[in-house]
Amino acid sequence: MIRGLLLFCLSCAFPVYASEKLTIAAASDLRYALDDIIELFKQQQPAAEVRVIYGSSGKLNTQIRHGAPFDVFFSADIQFPEQLYAEGHAVTKPQLYALGRIVLWSPMQNMAGTELSQLAKLNFRRLAIAQPAHAPYGQRAKEALQAAGVWVSVEPKLVYGENIAQTAQMAQSGGAELAIIALSLAKFPELAKQGYQLIPAELHQPLTQAYVITRHGDHNHSAQQFTAFMTSKQVLAIMQGYGFELPASQPQGEQD
Repeated sequence: MIRGLLLFCLSCAFPVYASEKLTIAAASDLRYALDDIIELFKQQQPAAEVRVIYGSSGKLNTQIRHGAPFDVFFSADIQFPEQLYAEGHAVTKPQLYALGRIVLWSPMQNMAGTELSQLAKLNFRRLAIAQPAHAPYGQRAKEALQAAGVWVSVEPKLVYGENIAQTAQMAQSGGAELAIIALSLAKFPELAKQGYQLIPAELHQPLTQAYVITRHGDHNHSAQQFTAFMTSKQVLAIMQGYGFELPASQPQGEQD
């Protein structure tokens, strides 16, 4: 009787936080990196239940503002978490986690050595980019094409993905011969079979990426655990392995 009461009291004093469901909204450039990070997180927290919704940062931002039940938001552009925090939709200040890069990629040929300025002379029918209206990677692709002086010539050939992962899939499926995608996607083994050309960072505004815990996730202990885990050396190494640059304020992870 006493033993049973003691066990009951202990269970009340030490709740199993790891079993708490965690729903993450994440920019689709994180599709492969975050999957690896969650797998590592679950090895340390076997009871954790983590669900990820990938999409364009702009659309995920709108969904959160309208009450979508996401606990953590990983954005490809810091302006969206900043807006959420300023408007009271997030309970933590935006935390930088990476700087993204864009590349010129093709599922059919090695694009290494091909500069954006050459696109006006290349023979192709379709170039896929993410939708600039709501996808930060699409906006940066547009900026780079404009800076390279080829926007006017390639605009009639553009096809748009709803997010950067869909843009890569569009090219993979034959919907476009060329694509401007996230370096983090181009490094995934299936896509890395073809070489890519890194687009100079000076051609576009930086892809400063940040996360916040949303108002919905305010009392979700798993959200706090996971965001703290994002600063671990193992996670930083995964991010670097997928081509993300770490913010200057972030400690450097161990290389793979």
